[in-house]
Amino acid sequence: MTTRATPAAANLLVDCLIEQGCERIFTVPGESFLQVLDALGQQDQIDLVTCRQEGGVAMMACADGAMTQRPGVAFVTRGPGATNASIGVHVAMQDSQPMILFVGDVDSEMRDREGFQEVDFASFFGPIAKWAARIDSADRIPEYVARAYATAVSGRPGPVVLALPEDMLSRDTASPPRPRVDAPAQAPCPDAMQAMMALISDAASPVAIVGGAGWNPKAREHFQLFAERLGIPVATAFRRQDAISPSSRVYAGNLGYGPNPKLVERVKNADLIIAVGARLGEATTDGYTVPPLVAEDRKLIHIHPDADELNSVYPADLAICAGMAEFAESAALWDDGDAIDFDAGAQAHAEWEAWATAHPADHALDMGQCVQFMRDTLPADTIICNGAGNFAGWWHRYWRYEGFPTQLAPTCGAMGYGVPAAVAAALRHPERTVVAVAGDGDFLMNGQELATAVQHGANLLVIVVDNSAYGTIRMHQEREFPGEERISGTRLANPDFAALASAFGGWSAAATTTEEFKDALVAAEGRSGLRLIHCKIEIEQLAASGATVSGLRDR
Repeated sequence: MTTRATPAAANLLVDCLIEQGCERIFTVPGESFLQVLDALGQQDQIDLVTCRQEGGVAMMACADGAMTQRPGVAFVTRGPGATNASIGVHVAMQDSQPMILFVGDVDSEMRDREGFQEVDFASFFGPIAKWAARIDSADRIPEYVARAYATAVSGRPGPVVLALPEDMLSRDTASPPRPRVDAPAQAPCPDAMQAMMALISDAASPVAIVGGAGWNPKAREHFQLFAERLGIPVATAFRRQDAISPSSRVYAGNLGYGPNPKLVERVKNADLIIAVGARLGEATTDGYTVPPLVAEDRKLIHIHPDADELNSVYPADLAICAGMAEFAESAALWDDGDAIDFDAGAQAHAEWEAWATAHPADHALDMGQCVQFMRDTLPADTIICNGAGNFAGWWHRYWRYEGFPTQLAPTCGAMGYGVPAAVAAALRHPERTVVAVAGDGDFLMNGQELATAVQHGANLLVIVVDNSAYGTIRMHQEREFPGEERISGTRLANPDFAALASAFGGWSAAATTTEEFKDALVAAEGRSGLRLIHCKIEIEQLAASGATVSGLRDR
């Protein structure tokens, strides 16, 4: 048999990714990009992670981008592969995370005939991506890849989708890769900074809301210094709880679903809101009410790296288009002359400390006490990964997200994110403890990626909270249509999750009481590889807010 050389176009694509600093690619292989798979198999600079379903692929790439601030990279095949992966593109867009999805496409001669698995990817992904395009010319691969990186990391970070026609990948080309592309520096205007300090000086009860597009360790460090110097309470946007150290004396807690009622009132009553990086989306603001969309006696300073985001929903009294790190450093170094010293920051932090301390409840397996025990047992820089569901509320309320990144959670509320994100985190940070927390419904969305974890030697702990229901929807049912006879579509018949983990080759344990959970966690900490704890709770224990089925029915 004659050995066929890897086509130049496929080699060029891989070389362009290496030039841009790509270290890892997540994929489910497809015949539409065999040339790229061959090129990847003949180099050792990019780690290829083979996954089990394209939804998991895209979630891993999204999480990888969130951790590195460089685009997470995914390769999937056309049609079913691309549509499966679309959930991760949607997450990356709504979460403002850099990602590039490469899709193997039909041969150019087959286009517009509804060829095998054909989809118009520019039209399909256009509404949920920053840019979606097709590379028709092998000579232009360097241009498209460089532009994809520039688009994904600039302004509001987000996903890019590039379709790769099968015949294009087989062509010859002599084009060289383009140099690495980085996000442009975006320093704030000094006049705008002066105006901001004047607004703060005139305020009586300011509150900052931070975390979001382009937030990174430098932004975290410098904004914390700035807020502590002034004593301004700092709340984090929904699922951005690692945007400031929880031990900071001005950390006030998180907004979103199930926040501290005292923080909600503080934000509603603030006469100045300083939003840094946060879009002030529906989840963070509880339907644009925290803070109110418009208030005559309230000023808004909005800092965001994308000019299109400013004044798009909330009208800003002062809009500053700047990078998060550049703005935060300018704020930390700003010489404001007369010192401002608000005492509200310390008060808000004390309120959060009280709210975030779990008190024993009358449940055999008390999830609040379990999370508090985790906090006392696991390293402070543990990365917590979760998808969507009421189960996440226990970690949102009681965990301390120390270090950056320590929270990987979809702000768009996508189920099935936690396990793939944990696989990506364990591969990216093998020196750290990584925990995926999932509800029973959430886990089975992408639980097959446990096979990926085992295959690639990832060290991660999975905690499955099993109440045999789609708990969040059940909670809403009980609020709107209470009664046993009104339950519809939310009951679940589950497998033995501990046995399932064992079948994948991992260690597992089951817990039905708080003490059993504590014993299982200690045992899991002494092991490596895949570990899973199956927590069986009653549906009565609905949420970290204390909501119960009986309580909702008795209203």
